[in-house]
Amino acid sequence: MAREMASPMTGTIKEVLARQGDRIVPGQELFIVESMKMELPVEAEQDGVVAEVLVAPGQRVEQGQPLLRLT
Repeated sequence: MAREMASPMTGTIKEVLARQGDRIVPGQELFIVESMKMELPVEAEQDGVVAEVLVAPGQRVEQGQPLLRLT
């Protein structure tokens, strides 16, 4: 069963630190999002394996938009 991780804020993806197949743990930085001229890390809230990364650097995201899927 796949789970999605959503963006906690509206902004622009500056960096993607997770790749498909990566095993992640809570607190691990997965993305850097630029919002209001600040670069903010987005951290994993749960563990799992990255099934699919849904965004790319330079892409604008909205709060609640899925960033990746976990298995």
